[in-house]
Amino acid sequence: MAAYRLVSWQQPPELVEVPVPEPDAEQVRVRVAGCGLCHSDGSMTAMPGEAGEAIGWRVPFTLGHETAGWVDAVGRDVSGVRVGDPVALASPSSCGACRWCRRGQENACRAGLAGRGYGRDGGLAAHVLVEDPARSLLPLGPLDPASAGPLTDAGATSHHAVARVLPHLDADSTAVVVGVGGLGTFALQLLLALSPARVVAVDPVASRRELALALGAHHALDGVDADTRRHLAAIMGTDPVDAVIDLVGTDHTIAFGTRALAPGGAFALVGAAGGTLARPWFPGLPRDGEVFTFQGSDLADARAVLALAAEGRIHVDVDPFPLDRVADAYAALEAGTLTGRAVVRP
Repeated sequence: MAAYRLVSWQQPPELVEVPVPEPDAEQVRVRVAGCGLCHSDGSMTAMPGEAGEAIGWRVPFTLGHETAGWVDAVGRDVSGVRVGDPVALASPSSCGACRWCRRGQENACRAGLAGRGYGRDGGLAAHVLVEDPARSLLPLGPLDPASAGPLTDAGATSHHAVARVLPHLDADSTAVVVGVGGLGTFALQLLLALSPARVVAVDPVASRRELALALGAHHALDGVDADTRRHLAAIMGTDPVDAVIDLVGTDHTIAFGTRALAPGGAFALVGAAGGTLARPWFPGLPRDGEVFTFQGSDLADARAVLALAAEGRIHVDVDPFPLDRVADAYAALEAGTLTGRAVVRP
């Protein structure tokens, strides 16, 4: 089968031929219907070998960590799974035994440093092996496996942020989403589905602001600068901003988001653009302000997002690509020309 693999450290991935994997007694093989792409895939190509090996990565490996498809082979010791079942694969790996996993905080598990698509074979191929089916297989029910993959990472990561800010949001609250890209569209939909708050989207790209309004945002503002703060103040009047979810993460977006918060508000930093919080005190954070950041999500986030999607409360728009055009898909992702989530369908 064809697979898009990182074949050596600090070299571009290649589309190569590899054997179809055979599951052992405790594994399941999934025929891939769709695998979503992520900006983090590109950063893996810059990983030095010493750093990768230190966290348990082994080259070569197949990229792709937003995977869904159908079970097509089941090991003899695996129960509760049948050939033909539509499933998604949990994006982060986790051991199930450490203190973090016992608390349902799988994104803090040490085993998550390596997993399917990052150090192990992922979903950018016709088939992928699942070594821990009891933890990793997520039933899809009525959802289409060809489009569900992004829910396991982009959707679940956004849910992790929204779940953290929900205690701050009431009917008189406002939440601001900075950056309405691949994760921002999920964060926006989740805020609307799970909270009574007014939701304001901020993005410098007109088409993304239009999409935000189409998804239900109450307002959409251009850019992140002094004018944006004035426009936000004009919309808000005396009402507070109780939550900001920053899907960008530059110095400008962090400064904008933290200064927009009312006392007791929450700022969630999800974007990884390398910005800093240079002035945590005045005029930075408000009194009792909360700032948090994280990577990935927990299994509960993935299950919740899949349930909401099955109920029709959130939607996934995808730009499909065949596997032989996976390099074009990554180029479109980096250029920002996609209208939905890039999903490769082998």
